[in-house]
Amino acid sequence: MRLDKFVAQALGLTRSEARALITKGKITVDGAVVKKADASVSEASAVAQGETLLSREEFVYIMLNKPEGVVSASEDRRDVTVVDLVKDDFPRRELFPAGRLDKTSTGFVLLTDDGAFAHDILAPRRHVPKTYQVLLDTPVTQEMVQAFQEGITLADGSRMQPAELLPSEEDPFRAEVVLHQGVYHQIKRMFGVLGAGVNGLHRTAIGGLALDPKLQPGQWRRLTSEEKAKIQLQK
Repeated sequence: MRLDKFVAQALGLTRSEARALITKGKITVDGAVVKKADASVSEASAVAQGETLLSREEFVYIMLNKPEGVVSASEDRRDVTVVDLVKDDFPRRELFPAGRLDKTSTGFVLLTDDGAFAHDILAPRRHVPKTYQVLLDTPVTQEMVQAFQEGITLADGSRMQPAELLPSEEDPFRAEVVLHQGVYHQIKRMFGVLGAGVNGLHRTAIGGLALDPKLQPGQWRRLTSEEKAKIQLQK
């Protein structure tokens, strides 16, 4: 890779900004100052700015605890978006949410700029499960559990895949739902067919990765490579 491209990606700079650093002698490769922007570097090269060793990230993966009232979009003219919550730290990244939550819903949203990874985990053939905590306006019944297991037909005739509905042992109005597909307002529409309203919806896991309980609403952190792999696993 060209040195200026490496530095630009590592520091979140434009290519011209990276070239300026290089030509001023601010960058070293394997301990030696290199002033040629088109110099080649490999994955084994030790590229540094001063005492700081630089590492190139081709893509970023972010776990965000979405607050209520924030929309799952890259940009919106009226409302704050999930990308707005992190954009100051990633000014050169074209981030987007890999999967959406309703404006009133909360919980785990994955932000990335890796389109291939997002497509893979959202593809119907993958069936990457998503887990939610649900608060209803009526107690959960065994009939609801059975209906979810069999697959519910929505009001528009769309047949939903079987899903898990696990009633809470502490609160009859609360339950865990595990979906294996993504349809607009799916959980609310499924419960609507059964005569129940959803008062609260919180996503707790994507695939085999649970939302970090230390993250308060609006907070986020990067995923490790191990956590990224867990997203692609079954729960």
